[in-house]
Amino acid sequence: MPGNFSRVLQEDPGRILARLWGRLRAWQLSMQSNVTLEGTVHILGAPLIDIRKGSNLTLGNGVILTSRNKGYHNIPAPVKFFADRPGAEIRIGDDTRIAGSCIHAQNSVVIGKRCLIAGNCQIIDSNGHDLSFPNVERRVRSEGSSYPIVIEDDVWIGAGSIVLPGVRIGKGSVIVANSVVSASVPPMVVARGNPATVVLDYRAESGNLSGSEP
Repeated sequence: MPGNFSRVLQEDPGRILARLWGRLRAWQLSMQSNVTLEGTVHILGAPLIDIRKGSNLTLGNGVILTSRNKGYHNIPAPVKFFADRPGAEIRIGDDTRIAGSCIHAQNSVVIGKRCLIAGNCQIIDSNGHDLSFPNVERRVRSEGSSYPIVIEDDVWIGAGSIVLPGVRIGKGSVIVANSVVSASVPPMVVARGNPATVVLDYRAESGNLSGSEP
């Protein structure tokens, strides 16, 4: 342990302070009545966590929240959790890793275990505003509808992707970077594009899949 500490201190002295600050931030979160930590949560950098009255956040054991650029790809913004309506929930499963992404719930965003969510993803369960046709002058004051998002266990979402209201992403699937997921994705597939479509189905290609990143 002393050797490892010395190496980390030499390579990245700020990491020690970041970890200490992260422990303090996790303790602060655990004191909030509408935040539940189901074990140890690792926080690197300074996340923005805004859980309004009547909403709730649950973080599973081993969750890692990375808002720090050092030792990672470029992160243009910190991890942000925002639940802003009574009854809204954000729930993150054990051992899931989230880097510099925004999760905004007005209804429900549930993310499973061992998921990987890369930098600059947007996971948003509401439309923000109604279409308001033909009375478009009402649009600016409308609040829009919201529909639950479910991301099942072991999903990998590539950097810059957007997950829209009502989507379910099945267990083990991969969303390629910069994709827009506007419809549900089955389990054990690779999907990419805008809108995201399945480009590889492990269930059909299980004998040929190399396991490398698409």
